[in-house]
Amino acid sequence: MSTPAVSAVIRKHKANGGFIMSASHNPGGPENDWGIKFNYSSGQPAPESITDKIYGNTLSISAIKMANISDVDLSRLGVTKFGSFTVEVVDPVSDYMELLQSVFDFELIKTFITRPDFRFKFDAMHAITGAYAKPIFVDQLGANSDSISNGIPLEDFGNGHPDPNLTYAKELVTIMYSVDAPDFGAASDGDGDRNMILGKSFFVTPSDSVAMIAANAQETIPYFKNGPKGLARSMPTSGALDLVAKKLNLPFFEVPTGWKFFGNLMDAGKLSICGEESFGTGSDHIREKDGIWAVLAWISIIAYKNKDKKVGEKLASVADIAKEHWATYGRNFFSRYDYEECELEGANKMVEHLRGLISNIKTGEKYGNYTIQFADDFAYTDSVDGSVALKQGIRFVFTDGSRIIFRLSGTGSAGATIRLYVEQYEPDVSKHDMDAQTALKPLIDVALSISKLKEYTGREKPTVIT
Repeated sequence: MSTPAVSAVIRKHKANGGFIMSASHNPGGPENDWGIKFNYSSGQPAPESITDKIYGNTLSISAIKMANISDVDLSRLGVTKFGSFTVEVVDPVSDYMELLQSVFDFELIKTFITRPDFRFKFDAMHAITGAYAKPIFVDQLGANSDSISNGIPLEDFGNGHPDPNLTYAKELVTIMYSVDAPDFGAASDGDGDRNMILGKSFFVTPSDSVAMIAANAQETIPYFKNGPKGLARSMPTSGALDLVAKKLNLPFFEVPTGWKFFGNLMDAGKLSICGEESFGTGSDHIREKDGIWAVLAWISIIAYKNKDKKVGEKLASVADIAKEHWATYGRNFFSRYDYEECELEGANKMVEHLRGLISNIKTGEKYGNYTIQFADDFAYTDSVDGSVALKQGIRFVFTDGSRIIFRLSGTGSAGATIRLYVEQYEPDVSKHDMDAQTALKPLIDVALSISKLKEYTGREKPTVIT
């Protein structure tokens, strides 16, 4: 069962919580990653107030008691009872499908997806969304079966790395940048909560994706017919969503990385649509990021933009929709450099160096062509429960709105993963077609210089660029 589906099932059946056993977006199998996650009664990842208590209880365990019960046939739906203990095997797709049908206009999507002049490709990366892709896209929405690639879930993900980005979803990227590319491409990760969106020879950054979904949601997705309640992003995510919130006059929140911070705002009725630059996008229909939700949101937008087009007329493409958005809001050039499996000692020394730097930095200092507005180690106070999260990422914010951010990630497989984020806002439409790496190169050079990343880690180049 995918992570989004678990959240949906917990919420529908009013369960006390649920455990998810998954390698997430990391390589899986006997020789690689495997982890346990706990989502509590709202369907969201358990906050630290709960996980700290769980950990505290583990310190006092003196015995483990095992139940002597027969094996349950997990291939058969239904209820099995062992005295007062009940095991119910549920369909992993049906509850989730029912929820998605209440969110989206499936008839609009089906009418568009079955057009002879539209093609799309969904790469399940041999991960869990393979179990959902055929029932949703093919059986329910009428897509051709060859629209799904790598659709059979495998315990080791086919010896792949199920992280939907330009590096690890290379097969899909090659297809979408070919001469005969489909009109729309998407991929999801190991446990189904992340997504990547592509058009013909066109990559939509996760930061842009959530902003574009939010800007079009009320018009194209029935669930949002009364408008979103509020918008939110993780701190490293670009400011594209901020601009949408401002134009639509919606409450806006900037939170640390981690979906649990969005969950509190959703439970309080303050938030509808949110996202992270790490390919996570979602809404308050559940309390997790949701890969297939994001794919359906994008197909809904494309379908709505083309609902009056006759077969043979030029369709509004993913690139057209993105460029129309930039013309309205400006473009936030954004890139993330991941340095995976760095030696922990060197990575920590780099962070110590940066913390020393921001403690003495002054407004107005120049770094290349950029002037410092402020620099800090991001801290967040939750507006719902008052909890405080410290040291969530080192930020250098410049007077023109450009940002450089450094974080150590805890979601990699081994060692330390250093994430470097760079962002620069560009209102000039004539510059919107620039390659992001070209536009950002001066800022990236500043980031590598002030961090002394090569000196501390020995790394000449990043493992992944998005």
